Amino acid sequence: MNQLPVEYLFFVGAIGLVGIGVAGMLLCRNLFRVLLALVIAEAGANLLLVLTGYRWDAVAPIVLPGMPAGTTMVDPVPQALVLTAIVIGVGIQAFAVAVLIKIQHGYGSLDRRSLAAMLDRDMNELAGVGPGRSPEAPAGKR
Repeated sequence: MNQLPVEYLFFVGAIGLVGIGVAGMLLCRNLFRVLLALVIAEAGANLLLVLTGYRWDAVAPIVLPGMPAGTTMVDPVPQALVLTAIVIGVGIQAFAVAVLIKIQHGYGSLDRRSLAAMLDRDMNELAGVGPGRSPEAPAGKR
């Protein structure tokens, strides 16, 4: 029986994390859980980026004195991209948590459906329109 290389397992895990995150964003009704799913998807994408630049027979991209010429090194560009993505991701997550706290205080809920209904009601009130009516008359004689 042939055994799969270990690196395939890492790729499957990274793609699995992205899939779990996307499924969580689509299926969860609570906005905080949607944010957590986004964090999981981001971790999977970062892992996938690091894996694309990794070489299993290479060393870290640091030139040391006495290192033999022609030593294969890991590609440092994906590592730098992931490091930047992590920093940006943490900033976005902090901002999203602050917005979620503001929404929770303002509306008392983080449920998508109830928030959509409350936001529709508030926008209709601000526009001076009754619920379920358009500010303009419909086209034609209906």
